[in-house]
Amino acid sequence: MASRRELIRAIDLVLSGKWDDAHKLVQKHTDDKRANHIHAILHRQEGDKANAMYWYERAGFDQWPNTDPDGQLLRLRDELDHQA
Repeated sequence: MASRRELIRAIDLVLSGKWDDAHKLVQKHTDDKRANHIHAILHRQEGDKANAMYWYERAGFDQWPNTDPDGQLLRLRDELDHQA
């Protein structure tokens, strides 16, 4: 399970364009739905729709999210910021 701190770090890496670093971090936590969500967004941003959908499904999504990737990341980061 990824720690809250690791997930926030991964999101910040994605938002700053450091996709490889973010990918390495989330790849270590394939048992964590939030890490899988970030993983899906990374593949979506690189244009790999099939791989992105695989990770979205692992994150608990049953369809392609309509929200843009940055919006998804910001919402997830906000949830993590407000988590006790």
